[in-house]
Amino acid sequence: MPSCRLRPTGFVPTGKRGRSGERCVPVGDLVEWLDEYGGPSFVWYVKRLSANDTLANESHQAGPYIPREVLFDFFPTLNQPAMKNPDVWFDLYVDSHSDHQQVRAVWYNNKLHGNPKGGRNETRLTNFGGQASALLDPESTGALTVFAFNKIDALRAPECHVWVCRHETEEDLVEDRVGPVEPGKWLLWPPAQGGLLGLLQAPPVRASCWLGDQEISPVWRKKFPSGAEIVRKAVELRPDNALDPDRRLMRRRDCEFEIFRSVEQAIELPHIQAGFTTVDAFIARAQTVLQRRKARSGHSLELHTRAIFIEERLIEGTHFAHQPESEPGKRPDFLFPSVDAYRSASFPADRLRMLAVKTTCKDRWRQILNEADRIPTKHLLTLQEGVSEAQFREMTHAGVQLVVPTGITDKFPKTVQPYLQTLESFIGDARLLTI
Repeated sequence: MPSCRLRPTGFVPTGKRGRSGERCVPVGDLVEWLDEYGGPSFVWYVKRLSANDTLANESHQAGPYIPREVLFDFFPTLNQPAMKNPDVWFDLYVDSHSDHQQVRAVWYNNKLHGNPKGGRNETRLTNFGGQASALLDPESTGALTVFAFNKIDALRAPECHVWVCRHETEEDLVEDRVGPVEPGKWLLWPPAQGGLLGLLQAPPVRASCWLGDQEISPVWRKKFPSGAEIVRKAVELRPDNALDPDRRLMRRRDCEFEIFRSVEQAIELPHIQAGFTTVDAFIARAQTVLQRRKARSGHSLELHTRAIFIEERLIEGTHFAHQPESEPGKRPDFLFPSVDAYRSASFPADRLRMLAVKTTCKDRWRQILNEADRIPTKHLLTLQEGVSEAQFREMTHAGVQLVVPTGITDKFPKTVQPYLQTLESFIGDARLLTI
């Protein structure tokens, strides 16, 4: 069934009806949508839907979270701290799923009105009509989503057109334009500063892991450091030896991203300030920046995990193997306890483990099912903020065991949380494999 775009006024004689009864016309594929709503009159808010955004964990706060500073810019009348829970109603079109609703942008500010300890102070979009909306559907948890706000008329509430990515190919198309978007993070596109300079978005005040110019080695300035080099720097700045592996992993990931961005700015800013003689040169430089970010995002979690294994006294080659070949053409991220044990018919299969590492797992978890044939249970470390109960059942039936760092587990449905394994627990199990 082709997707369609709903029109608030007018109709065509033939065409499907959306949930609200409007006629709609074909919108074509995502590429056309990105082109139509990627013009200068639109600003994109891009995020991955968490279980708190959808109905995956039965949250009473269901509805996409958008930070106050972002939503106040789109809806200035929301910024009324003297009023309790100010709101604005506006038209929202989920073009990927042929849906149009009048929805509510609301600032829940009862923390400012007599409930300082237990009150809320956040902005969300609500009134989507339950899980029939793709934005609240538990199966949308983890989906990369683009909110395109039209800001042409400053006197009216803007319309919003939304695309909820339905599979990995659509997510790749979006990230090819804006760069990687990780769970728990969000971005605006185009960046507030505009142009290629806006890609860098340096923080106005140095963050704790942001490297100053004098701290970036000349070698890194000549050749962008590898992911492993940046991870080593993050370990140096955030040893965090007193923290458990889960919290250590999350803190270092944030630190590593700050290091990456500071080096990126040091290398790219001179090129930007020098200017470009052609549009093609400008686009080529922007693509270099975006592709480097995607490469970093794809390997960062894996490199951090390897570093923590070593810190936890797991010896590479004895207790685990990184990127080994389990069978011809198959390379799981980690194999336990060793390649020799895996290939030995006399080593019990129930004492073998594999761990795949994927920042998001909504569609990508199936990729690991044919890795390490001798191991029926596939462990998967992810940072995705929740999955639906239905998807979790599908994973479980396929033999996938989710490994989720402490601090993210509460984003999963309560019925799922008891079956999640922490990284610390997984490491404890891995230690016993060679005993």
